[in-house]
Amino acid sequence: MYGTTHHTRRRAAGAVAALAGLLLAALPAQAAHAATTPANPGFESGATGWSTYSAGGQDAASFTEAGGHGGSTRLSHWSASAYEVETYQYLTGLADGTYTLSAWVRSGGGQNAAYIALRDCGSAEQRTDLPPTAGSDWIRIVTSVKVTGGGCTISLNSDARAGQWANFDDITFTPGSTGLSVRGGDLSTLPKNEAHGAVYRDAGGRAGDAMSILENSGMNYVRLKVWVDPADGYNDKAHVLAMAKRAKALGMKTLVDFHYSDAWADPGKQNKPAAWAGHDYGRLRTDVHDHTYDVLNALKAQGTTADMVQIGNETNAGMLWPEGSTSNWSQLAGLLTSGANAAKEVSSTTKVALHLAEGGDNAGARWWFDNAVAQKVPFDVIALSYYGYWHGSLTELQTNLDDAASRYGKPVMVAETAYAHTLADADGLENNVATSGQLVAGYPATPAGQAANLRDVMSVVEAVPNGRGLGAVYWEPAWTAVTGSGWDPADPSSGNAWENQAVFGYDGKLLPAAGWFSHR
Repeated sequence: MYGTTHHTRRRAAGAVAALAGLLLAALPAQAAHAATTPANPGFESGATGWSTYSAGGQDAASFTEAGGHGGSTRLSHWSASAYEVETYQYLTGLADGTYTLSAWVRSGGGQNAAYIALRDCGSAEQRTDLPPTAGSDWIRIVTSVKVTGGGCTISLNSDARAGQWANFDDITFTPGSTGLSVRGGDLSTLPKNEAHGAVYRDAGGRAGDAMSILENSGMNYVRLKVWVDPADGYNDKAHVLAMAKRAKALGMKTLVDFHYSDAWADPGKQNKPAAWAGHDYGRLRTDVHDHTYDVLNALKAQGTTADMVQIGNETNAGMLWPEGSTSNWSQLAGLLTSGANAAKEVSSTTKVALHLAEGGDNAGARWWFDNAVAQKVPFDVIALSYYGYWHGSLTELQTNLDDAASRYGKPVMVAETAYAHTLADADGLENNVATSGQLVAGYPATPAGQAANLRDVMSVVEAVPNGRGLGAVYWEPAWTAVTGSGWDPADPSSGNAWENQAVFGYDGKLLPAAGWFSHR
């Protein structure tokens, strides 16, 4: 009876609330496990407290078995034939407000749909998809909803083909909300692309301004890198000022990324700008301060004060080598502090981020930030790059983000991430991700695979406890292949190894991944 009535209630979207209430009141099975917190959240008592619904009579596809996350038992969805099944629990007596559902999950991936959800809560259903997981890895995901009317259904769902599976465990339902305040993109190369004739189109094929198209998709932060004296004149102070004006006009915030170099700075190279080449450590501290202050003060003067700033880019091994190498932490700390102090002198509200690559390397992040804290480097945000094909599994990313947020008491974010929408090449230069062997299992190099990868990275950030997951920034979503806009500022003939990871396709049209910029 309960399953049939539940099915009717779920499908009859136009039914009035009073009728729904009467139907629910008439169901003793539902009343038997009505509560403000879920019964048997770890499935240690089998499926007690949970109900199952399957349109095709495949209730057996939902079952409990040994091998839990926190205890000895888990809920599993699996069948030898295609199936669609929901395991759910209805809560009543809730005070109106926002609530968050959390679950530890695993999935083999590939399902038509596999997700946790909160529905029938008096507002629109909210859901979060299960990421495909590696081996025995578990990942915690969350979703939140506004409850009005006192009731809400916790729903665990799979729509799968034969042999596909999902696991769920350690369910919690608590007051509070989730969401991401940073849903950004690094648009540093956009001016150069535009100067060389790049054309951008929205999903409907209409040509337009790339930044506007992305803002309309939900992007709310623009990240802009600053080089000191780049050979091609791009990524300099003037271009950052112009881009910040464009972002401000669209109501977007800015994250300014100081490389303290004339070209790319990353874990493998942190070369001093030519103008600073002969400077000793003391002079370099002044250089960092003055350069940082100059750029940020100019932004403030034009009414586009930076919302966040990175003091260095992927500084795992330090910056301004050799003086600022991690082999001399006191000097690296001095350089970082000079930049951070300059940012705060311009605007006390600008958030200072310190940025590392290797987002899945918890040991490396602990070592680096333990040193930064011991040296009293001031900072507000921990920023990590995470590319799944280089930086470990999503579980490793989650472990690192959760630990960093807890250990240092700071909000965390993914400052760079991206994924391929194709393995085809558009400009003759081999792409950074060029073969199927480089891909992350469960995420094909397709527009849908790219979108799922961004979705799941954002889900991991959103799940950081205590609201400390700020969000994610997609790296160079608009760097498409156009002749002249290559990677080397000193070589106009250089190509782009990134065009297959942009969120605009080779026809210039916006790809589905951009839809995740409107994530909660």
